Amino acid sequence: ALQALKRKKRFEKQLSQVDGTLSTIEFQREALENSHTNTEVLRNMGFAAKAMKAVHENMDLNKIDDLMQDITEQQDIAQEISEAFSQRVQFADGFDEDELLAELEELEQEELNKKMTKMQLPNVPASSLPSQPSRKPSMPPSAHRSRAAPSRRTEDDDFQQLAAWAT
Repeated sequence: ALQALKRKKRFEKQLSQVDGTLSTIEFQREALENSHTNTEVLRNMGFAAKAMKAVHENMDLNKIDDLMQDITEQQDIAQEISEAFSQRVQFADGFDEDELLAELEELEQEELNKKMTKMQLPNVPASSLPSQPSRKPSMPPSAHRSRAAPSRRTEDDDFQQLAAWAT
């Protein structure tokens, strides 16, 4: 029984060593797999960088800017064409709108002139006007004193003379 117990202990020790060895091997295997994955990723990134470099060798930023400007210009032209198509179609009748407006004003003026000629004016007395009124109207005393408005006084005199003539 002692022998069996010693053998059991030895087997447990060996099992522990084998387990440690397996753990170490498994750790190393995982590390190798990760290294292999990292190597593949790095290699693929290198291929991608080379491919991008090859693609970009034929590209120039100035050419790209020119191309983008051309695209923008073409889009503007397309927008103008679209707007032109969307506007109502007006057939050219050969008339200038300014000339038409001028002709309309002319016609309106002619119509106004016709109305003015058809207008009846009041009858004017056939008798001749006297050279001077028969009596002089009297002026208020304040009019004699005021010299601030001589043109006003002349108009008042004219109206008074006209009133005297009419009566």
